[in-house]
Amino acid sequence: MLETHVIDTGANPGTTLIVLHGLGADGHDFVPICGELDLRALGAVRFIFPHAPERPVTINGGYVMRAWYDILVTDLVRREDEAGLRESAAAIAAIVDQERARGVPASRIVLAGFSQGCAMALLTALRYPERLGGAVGLSGYLPLAGTTAAERAPANADLPIFMAHGSQDGIVVPARGAASRDALQALGHDVEWHEYPMPHSVCMEEIQDLNAWLLKQLG
Repeated sequence: MLETHVIDTGANPGTTLIVLHGLGADGHDFVPICGELDLRALGAVRFIFPHAPERPVTINGGYVMRAWYDILVTDLVRREDEAGLRESAAAIAAIVDQERARGVPASRIVLAGFSQGCAMALLTALRYPERLGGAVGLSGYLPLAGTTAAERAPANADLPIFMAHGSQDGIVVPARGAASRDALQALGHDVEWHEYPMPHSVCMEEIQDLNAWLLKQLG
């Protein structure tokens, strides 16, 4: 099991958000941002912030850091670390399994992530065998896109997705995020898309839009 940081907003949470950090960060990175969400209308919520394993990252000269998978080339999708992606997806799915065993319905569990975490949220959620509450992808892209249609779980074939991107993002260029949005929409997913005048980051307007989407999906 992955190491995690867990925050419960009340006793016996009936809703779970699993929030996946980006390259080189850890689970604590998004704790302050999630603290800006107002989900009181949903009752008690459990936030789970997993820590990615440490591994060498090729584009960073093999430097060892927390990463969900290796990044082999700068365009992100020409050569993908399929083994690393699938290994992390299995570990994240195990957290979903654990929450379901705790009594939270799959339909009350949302996978969310930023950058590499976005890739993992989309990869894992679309292949999970039980219908989830939704997926959130911030400043990222859809990995292993060529296998998505064949590997998608029937239960999540119409999974609602929130995607957001910065128009000035120089790490994951906006065109990469837009192409992922288009691919998901072509598969029939309801993708709520937002673009903000920011770099590879998160802004308050984005958090507010995400807040509204979560309340709509889970309320």
